[in-house]
Amino acid sequence: MGEDRKTDRQLQIRNIATEVMCLAHDAILINMRFLDVALSKLKLVCREQTGAHLFDGERLYYDPVLLLRQYKSAPNYAARLYLHTLLHCIFYHGFTTDKLSRQYWNMATDIAVEHTILDMDLHFAYLATDDILQSRLELLEKQAGGLTAEKIYRHFRIEEPSDKAVEEWHKLCHYDEHIYWDRRGELELSQAQWRKISERIKADLKSFSKDRNNAESIEQNLKEATRERYDYTDFLRKFMVMGESIQMNDDEFDYIYYTYGLNTYGNMPLVEPLEYKDSNKIKDFVIALDTSASCRGQIVQAFLQKTYNIMHEQENFFHKINVHIIQCDSEVRQDTKITGREDFDAFMEQGKLTGFGSTDFRPVFDYVEKLREEQEFDNLKGMIYFTDGYGIYPEQMPDYDVAFVFLHDDDSAPKVPPWAIRLVLEEEDLEETG
Repeated sequence: MGEDRKTDRQLQIRNIATEVMCLAHDAILINMRFLDVALSKLKLVCREQTGAHLFDGERLYYDPVLLLRQYKSAPNYAARLYLHTLLHCIFYHGFTTDKLSRQYWNMATDIAVEHTILDMDLHFAYLATDDILQSRLELLEKQAGGLTAEKIYRHFRIEEPSDKAVEEWHKLCHYDEHIYWDRRGELELSQAQWRKISERIKADLKSFSKDRNNAESIEQNLKEATRERYDYTDFLRKFMVMGESIQMNDDEFDYIYYTYGLNTYGNMPLVEPLEYKDSNKIKDFVIALDTSASCRGQIVQAFLQKTYNIMHEQENFFHKINVHIIQCDSEVRQDTKITGREDFDAFMEQGKLTGFGSTDFRPVFDYVEKLREEQEFDNLKGMIYFTDGYGIYPEQMPDYDVAFVFLHDDDSAPKVPPWAIRLVLEEEDLEETG
């Protein structure tokens, strides 16, 4: 009998918790119609005895006992939890955890989501702690320069928060555990599918914002989430030139005939391995570094290290190369010629950045033309110019590929010339790879 009463009570708790989440769903749908598709994709799963609410990227597992306890003290809590998790989905927070500090990324995403909710001024999701949270957010925004997850994360990496601050942010902004985010490969909904949903939300927000002036935060986060991101490794490989290296061509070597010859005729193989193989490898290349005052030396060095690591992969690097690392602000400050690994290692260990004045891109292009006239390059494939984008661009298009690589997507930065490639990286993209 006692066991039956326990089972009935558990069932009653589940039913009430389910009803509470249904009411939260309806409140969001009625007040935020542009989230209808996203709401239909986020699955709710009631799971007992977890002691927490868990989010894996497409499902919110809520503990019914915990939910009802929180709901009793704050009737808007269920809607806040639901909306908090939903915004994680449409901002792709669970899909961008690679190479990031998980503690800071989890905290940054929670803060960004909560800022978005407060920015929309939703009466059905208001909590008593929101006034305190708002004051903390205003201070953080001044420090981080914005409250998207990406900007908050970069701020925390530079200015590490104290243990007390971490605890306070956790109390104010933490609603769901992100312990399953690393298992995103098992999810039914991919980032591409969530991207389609987010793009639709961006379009629907245009009509939504006509009636309200509080959609700025969600628009900024959606813009950041849907921004095109690039694999710098793949991008750099596009600058490779065809070259010939002395190495065994395994693709055209038949081991069956080779082994048969050795077994039958002693030391006489029937087929000799081909010694030469055409490979996509970098030979003549220019890396231009903007060493103006606006480009921090540590970031420039990180970019150079990242580029070096990619280029130094065995399949991408000649034994003898001709890479010029040119440092420039308003004029060319230094040109370091790299002909092999030892040169590159020496530059990375001993080289110093020079300049830190204003920015003018033209001197580098003029200098490279001078090098070409002096036959310094056999076949210059391209130049990668790492910069903040604020400078004077050359008017004439060169006859080699040029890419301007920017740190962060800054709308106020001038547009690159139509003949150049614009590539945006984030600081976390420059973290060293193996």
